[in-house]
Amino acid sequence: MTPLRVVGLLALVALAVVPVLPLGAAQEYIWHVIIQIFLWSFVGNAWSLMGRFGLVSLGHGAFLGVGAYATVLFWNFYGMTPWIGGALAIVITVILALVVAYPCSRFQVVGHYFALVTPAVGEVIRLLSVAERDWTGGSLGVTLKTGGTASGWWTLQFADKRVFYYVGLVAWLFGLWVWWRVDRSMARSAMEAIGEDETAAASVGIRVTRFKMAITALSAALTALGGTLLALYLAYANPDTLSGIGVSLRIVFAVVLGGMYSLLGPFVGTALTIALSEYLRIYFGIHFIGIAETIYGLLLMIFIIFLPAGIYGSLAEAARRRLTRSPAGVAVRT
Repeated sequence: MTPLRVVGLLALVALAVVPVLPLGAAQEYIWHVIIQIFLWSFVGNAWSLMGRFGLVSLGHGAFLGVGAYATVLFWNFYGMTPWIGGALAIVITVILALVVAYPCSRFQVVGHYFALVTPAVGEVIRLLSVAERDWTGGSLGVTLKTGGTASGWWTLQFADKRVFYYVGLVAWLFGLWVWWRVDRSMARSAMEAIGEDETAAASVGIRVTRFKMAITALSAALTALGGTLLALYLAYANPDTLSGIGVSLRIVFAVVLGGMYSLLGPFVGTALTIALSEYLRIYFGIHFIGIAETIYGLLLMIFIIFLPAGIYGSLAEAARRRLTRSPAGVAVRT
């Protein structure tokens, strides 16, 4: 076993034992923060499946919102267990993603033009959730009805945060596995070629529309699953926190900060943004409202200019370059 795998295994064991450690009076808060990091990292990994190949979407807030709201509404109005409601929410989200992706692919809406189309989708979902207030609660949001005596795995409602801690951990690991599988599949080479030049990719036999639709559907499905888990954990869905352009930008910022081209980049970026957000909330309270978004914007500009590969991506690349050199500083020939 390589040293890197040993470190990864030890880190996984450390994460697994966190809920059983004596963390004092703040343990519930610590669990809450880590659960959010897991779930938002999972969403970030889903977004990076598209972003790393040049499909920069600013509409993933729509996919997140559909997953969250559909699951909550299926349960509140029809008593449909989240196991079924969440699956239907994912199907609905994938259909929405394909409806948007197909014309964009067929008419070669790429680059910044594609990025400009996607925010409209997120805003449509947000405005729709506000307008249908009889169902969604409007701008105030909707609360997930308690399962009562049925609470547990059937309703995915738990009084103990530690259960959702492990749910979030498993979801995050699943997202890493999907990212890893895509990274080592033929789809990676095809999507990289498409990202460079669609016409050239098509000329060598790559089915451009098919690959773009597939990666979009996969990214949307995982994002909807993330929305379902967030809604179930928070027991609440709000148009401003789980849908719209603001949520989409939050996802993009976290991934760019950590590094969209690396496996753990979204996790590092999400951990830093959530930690910064919690610190600013505790330190400033209700004063200087909007300062977090201002700092996010400034940091985003700095990292795009000086660290385009993100924090984790840049550090990983620097370590990789050092390992490819001999102790004397001479490059190793292969």
